[in-house]
Amino acid sequence: MMMMWRFVMIGVLSLLSGGAYASVAADSARARCESLSRDDFSTIPDAGTQIVELRTISADGESPAYCRVIGYVAPQIGFELRLPLEGWNHKFLQLGCIGHCGSTGVIEQMCPLSRGYACIASDDGHRGTVLDALWADQNWQAKLDWGFRSPHVTSLAGKAIIRRFYGAPPARSYFLGRSTGGRQALQEAQRFPWDFDGIVALNPPPDLARAYMTFAWGNQATHDEHGQPLLSSADLKLLSNSAIAKCDLSDGVKDGIIGDPLNCSFDPSELTCQTKRVSECLAPRQVEAARKVYGGPTTPAGIRLTPGGPAVGSEFGDPAHDNGWRGSYLSKGSTTEILATAGLRYLFFQTDPGQNWTLRDFDFHRDYQRLGVAQALYDASNPDLRTFRNAGGKLLIFQGLNDVAALPRSTIDYYQAVERMMGGRLPTQEFARLFLLPGLDHVDIGPGADTIDHLGALEAWVERGQAPDRIIASRLSGDGNSGRGSVQFTRPLYPYPLRARYNGIGNTDDAANFSPVE
Repeated sequence: MMMMWRFVMIGVLSLLSGGAYASVAADSARARCESLSRDDFSTIPDAGTQIVELRTISADGESPAYCRVIGYVAPQIGFELRLPLEGWNHKFLQLGCIGHCGSTGVIEQMCPLSRGYACIASDDGHRGTVLDALWADQNWQAKLDWGFRSPHVTSLAGKAIIRRFYGAPPARSYFLGRSTGGRQALQEAQRFPWDFDGIVALNPPPDLARAYMTFAWGNQATHDEHGQPLLSSADLKLLSNSAIAKCDLSDGVKDGIIGDPLNCSFDPSELTCQTKRVSECLAPRQVEAARKVYGGPTTPAGIRLTPGGPAVGSEFGDPAHDNGWRGSYLSKGSTTEILATAGLRYLFFQTDPGQNWTLRDFDFHRDYQRLGVAQALYDASNPDLRTFRNAGGKLLIFQGLNDVAALPRSTIDYYQAVERMMGGRLPTQEFARLFLLPGLDHVDIGPGADTIDHLGALEAWVERGQAPDRIIASRLSGDGNSGRGSVQFTRPLYPYPLRARYNGIGNTDDAANFSPVE
């Protein structure tokens, strides 16, 4: 009986001891987090920083425990930093914002804490929604922060706090951003080439002023003089289906995806209504509207102002997300219409035109000449990446070919300029590569292969010297962007100007049966 009691007591003590150790570990982690409040980060060179909130977040089924740091870089750039309490991989990942920014919400969806990363995201210098831009009204500090300053100083603050928290700087620093975040990614390589070892730019608009001008052009091209839309959803569907029917086999597979839409010979005039064709056709004015959208903005004299408009096949989009031409140019009150109107009211002209200005008011006789100041603030099209290359940086650019916001022709035009500046294709591909994604729009919605390990490809290149000659993209059932669902098919991605084409043998759902063609 005494022996049994002894074993029971040993077991109880062990349990209590384990609980005590767990409690000590938790207290230690919490103490490490709270200790940051005693440090003065206001002396960070070029990025005076203040921490305003610290909190230890417990582990759950999807992410480990972490220290949540809320702070700002003077005068007004708010940020959130998440520091894993265990299993830090000695890497730092900064996430670019979306649209007009205004919050740090991207960190919730995009921070790979489970992979051991310390992550940071900023609000880019203001509070607001991703669509509004009233915060920029005559506010040049806010415009400068959103334009290019915020990503740089946020990286300085994040690295300084990481050094204090872990007692060492990150061994590797990466940046990943989509849309506005993609523009920020390019700017980091161009303006602040020492901030990051590797950068991923997803659907970046290199010249933001021209992108917003294209929104105004598309809006005007697709409406009559009374503001009524010239193209219905059925018309957009007809355009899209006709383009797909003509060019679906450009990749060797009939799958409803145009593999090479920029070289598709589809002409909307093929759909013009005639005596013997009175249905499933377009009136001459509708054909002209479509041609204007495809061609992109011009002056009244016919001078082209951009490399071109959206590619064929992007017209109808996904009805559930209103992300084709309807959402970008036709629908009043759509996400893009609100974004573009707010941006042109308060961000792009030297004198903000104010709340009564609309996309119909953009004057293609002269307003394109007034965007120089905006280009100086927001532009990400400098092809001179010599300093970034010499610093050992690696750059991956991914561009959806159905994107009607950050247009693929503009991204390709920028990359070609980089090739010319850097001495040709091979010298450029030593540090920077562009991948085009058939069938995907600005947020990777569409029939194409939508799931890619962008960060894994960058890690392999930076850390192991494995240049991405071939990246596998998967199409998942359900919500592909969340990484859930079974694989429906895979496709290989090759560095531009290569694209994938089916070999003619084997399962067309398997990337192994595709090869690169130029």
